[in-house]
Amino acid sequence: LPFLIRLFPSLLTKFVYLNFLAFPFFVDFRRPELLVNNTISLHLTTEPGVTVGIWHTVPGSRGAEAQGKDRRWFEEALADAHPVIIYLHGNGGTR
Repeated sequence: LPFLIRLFPSLLTKFVYLNFLAFPFFVDFRRPELLVNNTISLHLTTEPGVTVGIWHTVPGSRGAEAQGKDRRWFEEALADAHPVIIYLHGNGGTR
């Protein structure tokens, strides 16, 4: 195994980060509203050529207000006076 990792260093990256797995299986993570209430998928450009995918979930207290709203409403909700909690899920799995 160490010999294979030495020959193919990208294998180590695949096994450490497991970014080729999507669990639960057969779920479209680009549509989080199907999994989590009051959630949309956004993308932020952090620097040229680097885009980070995020999910924006509003708290349950604003759930009724968020029903049926479009992307613009969610983006404006990020700019209001409510606190924002950033959750970093770690190096394995998916969003």
